[in-house]
Parts: sequence; C-alpha cells; structure tokens
Amino acid sequence: MIDKIDTLSKTALFSNLQLTELTELAEHAVEHSLAQGEMLFLAGEESKGLYVIVRGALRAFRESLDGREQVIHVEHAGATIAEVPVFDDLTYPSSVVAEEPTTVLFIDKKEVRQLCLKYPQIALAALKVLATRLRRCSDLVESLSLHEVDQRLAKFLLTEAQLHGKQTSNGLTVDLVLTNQQIASRIGSVREVISRALNRLQQNGLIIVNSRQIVIPDEKVLLSYIGG
Repeated sequence: MIDKIDTLSKTALFSNLQLTELTELAEHAVEHSLAQGEMLFLAGEESKGLYVIVRGALRAFRESLDGREQVIHVEHAGATIAEVPVFDDLTYPSSVVAEEPTTVLFIDKKEVRQLCLKYPQIALAALKVLATRLRRCSDLVESLSLHEVDQRLAKFLLTEAQLHGKQTSNGLTVDLVLTNQQIASRIGSVREVISRALNRLQQNGLIIVNSRQIVIPDEKVLLSYIGG
C-alpha cells in the first residue's frame, strides 16, 4: 500500500505543503504501475498531467527517424516528470519509458494548476524544477555540440564512478550496469562507436577496462581530458 502523502511530501514540487494540503493533493493522485520497458507516454501525445515517481526509474528520450535514441534525462523515486506541458499546455516534449519496474502517481494538470493558484509556493517550486531541467538540457546541448565522443564518454564514466564507484588501490572503480547501447543513447552516439571509444581511452591510459568494470587511475587527468 502506497503512502501517497509521504511520497508527495518528498518531492521538490510539493515538499513545502502542509499535511492538510498534502492530504487534499493525495486524494487526486492515481497510482499506476509499469513493467520494465513499458512506455508511459510518447513525444507528441496530448498532455494529461504530471507524474510522481514512487519507486523505480523513468527515462525521458527523443528518437530520430532512423531509430537512434537520445536520452534527455533519467529520473528516480521522489522526482516528478512531465511538468513542462502542465504549464505550457502543449504536447509531451519527449517519450518516457520505465527503466525498471516502476510505480508512479498521476495528477491531472487541471488539479496542478488549481493548486498553484491556491498555494503559490508550488508555483515557485515548479519554477526551480524547470530551471534545473533547463540547465541540464543546456549542458546536454553543450556536450553534444562541443565535445567529441571520447570526451563525452569520459565524462559519463567519471560521473558514474563518482556517483556509484569506490576508491581502490588502482583508482576509482565502478561496475558498468548499462550496456554500450544504453551508454550510446545517453551521450548521443551508437554502440559501435562506444566500443571503439572505450578502447581509445584505455590505450591513452585514461581508464582501465576489465570486462564491465572501469578503473579511473587519475580523476584529475581524466577531468582535464574532458575539458573540466
């Protein structure tokens, strides 16, 4: 049984609401469950509302005509998704799929708008969330337009290692959970190019590859290579 009030209180959008206000919002929140790989909505579909992730993870992406996928962002439990069309009243700007078995709460956009009028702090929180998304998109555009694939891959590996890795005697070590195809979709490339880029990074001594384990001997050297 999902504690809707507890879930809503942990989001950036609704964390400043009082218990009575959260209770009112929870009454309008509808639970949905998705299997891994199940689509929540497609880019261009009519927007109905926003979603709060209770557990699991959602991947927002755009797909080119030739089927290449570019990941825009990945959100986990406690995050909201599809806020933009709630406020501009247009279609969903990206497709969203479940990265793993996921449970969400759906809130109709009319309810969200009414709450923003009733509780201005929600509108201010929404601005902060949207500003964060804008910065992420700006970083993504910069990375795709100004950095080579090897640099983008190096940045991805360094970020993964800093978030999920551990320090060992050989350096910062991380196990890659994603496949080369999934990594490619995150950094704007294709699987074959990722494989070659991994080899080049290793040949240049920037990383050590042991199957799906990556070791970064010197973080500062890798950061300098990235351009940081």
